[in-house]
Amino acid sequence: MKVLRFKDLVNEGRVTGQRVFIRADLNVPLSAAGEITEDTRIRASVPCIEMALQAGAAVMVTSHLGRPTEGAFKPEDSLAPVAARLSELLGREVKLVANWVDGVDVAPGQVVLLENCRVNVGEKKNKPELAQKMAALCDIYVNDAFGTAHRAEGSTYGIAEYAKVACAGPLLAAEIDAITQALANPKRPLIAIVAGSKVSTKLTILQSLSSKVDGLIVGGGIANTFLLAAGQKIGKSLAEPDLVGEATAVIAAMKARGAEVPIPVDVVCAKTFAADAPATVKAASEVADDDLILDIGPKTAAILADKLKAAGTIVWNGPVGVFEFEAFAHGTETIARAIAQSSAFSIAGGGDTLAAIAKYGIEQDVGYISTGGGAFLEVLEGKTLPAFEILQKRALA
Repeated sequence: MKVLRFKDLVNEGRVTGQRVFIRADLNVPLSAAGEITEDTRIRASVPCIEMALQAGAAVMVTSHLGRPTEGAFKPEDSLAPVAARLSELLGREVKLVANWVDGVDVAPGQVVLLENCRVNVGEKKNKPELAQKMAALCDIYVNDAFGTAHRAEGSTYGIAEYAKVACAGPLLAAEIDAITQALANPKRPLIAIVAGSKVSTKLTILQSLSSKVDGLIVGGGIANTFLLAAGQKIGKSLAEPDLVGEATAVIAAMKARGAEVPIPVDVVCAKTFAADAPATVKAASEVADDDLILDIGPKTAAILADKLKAAGTIVWNGPVGVFEFEAFAHGTETIARAIAQSSAFSIAGGGDTLAAIAKYGIEQDVGYISTGGGAFLEVLEGKTLPAFEILQKRALA
């Protein structure tokens, strides 16, 4: 994917003394008292900001936070807690600027945080009037917010159309490189793990991947629908019987290419959905009418682990069982540890996947951990993300 990279502009000496507008993803969770409860996104944004400051730029940073109403700013919409945390991480004061669309006062070597960009009228619908005003604030626009790359908004798309220079920050560039390595030029075999409660929410992903991957591992409620498609009973497990035809089509498409969707040979069942429910391992053919399938069984986990250890590339989205309940976490743990031990290049994304990675402490053993939930899923669907599209257009202009 051909895009202009901010790092290259810095190395070429084109950033010194320039006004740089960075669209970051600082949308962090806050407590009821307005305190940051998890700051990964803020820490991930620091390298781009430091790169701009060290190059001698006048730096403006903005982000959305929460779901504010355009034109109706409320105290809880404020990026003030983010400004305070950024000040700590950068070791310098980061001034928070409100009402910034018509002008920002910032000198080379300084950084300011521009208040919640989604409060600006026209942001969500990418109104040209707003985009042009934002573009006029800067000499260089830097998109470093992969988490919003699937949205064509004023601060993610429109400004990139009108800015003098539009480029990808280091975080966005790393996502582009990881996605390209995993999906555009993968080392084979390429294995994808797609898990979740419903086939319907990930049907287009399954269909898209079925034409690309060598192995498609399904988990959670999705696996139950595939079990139905394979003629197995699933008791009262979560599934979508009306999508059995689609699941069958995915299996057939894979088989026609010499690829496979491994169907579980054993499962872990319970009679109720509860953390303390007694867990029973059963052959997939022996599920009772009142059983709930809450995890893959140990034989299935071992088969899948062997496939993952032999893979060239792994794409992981979703835990394969109810890993929040310890009795039904073994399948996901086995998968996670197999990915960690594999020599394959691995890319993982999605909130539950990141929680599983953190739970089993394998952060250092995953090739790339994607920071964007919805954006990561749209990439797996085979969609071109708006932020990528406009940066490619500007790189070719």
